[in-house]
Amino acid sequence: MSKEVIVESFELDHTIVKAPYVRLIGEEKGPKGDIISNYDIRLLQPNHNAIDTAGLHTIEHLLAMLIRKRMDGMIDCSPFGCRTGFHMIMWGQHDSETIARVIKDSLQEIAESTTWQDVPGTTIESCGNYKDHSLHSAKEWAKLILAEGISSDAFERKVV
Repeated sequence: MSKEVIVESFELDHTIVKAPYVRLIGEEKGPKGDIISNYDIRLLQPNHNAIDTAGLHTIEHLLAMLIRKRMDGMIDCSPFGCRTGFHMIMWGQHDSETIARVIKDSLQEIAESTTWQDVPGTTIESCGNYKDHSLHSAKEWAKLILAEGISSDAFERKVV
């Protein structure tokens, strides 16, 4: 017996979205009533550019810390394989504008990072690919993304 599976991101028309944006992908309700929300944190326009792996890896490590500093409930923030952004999984319900502000503030802190010590989890003991990081790249991408403005709407430019 086969089960029909629909992967939401494969149904999204990537040619009509306007990055950078935050988009609520969906919410799941657990057996005890808990809600988990999944967000598309799209930093670059799909199929136009991609963040290099070292820069993306460093942004991932920094967001893991910086988002949690700014709000409670983040379960995970993992990069897309296409290297244009992240999935962010949260406990509870949050509006896209709030998430967009948190991402903007976190990227601002990345852009202003001054030392390698600002990047958590970059030792051989704490990272599965500790040699593949670049604070310089992360800072440059953060600056470029911030210059575009982060929207709370994937289809219109409602910049926060």
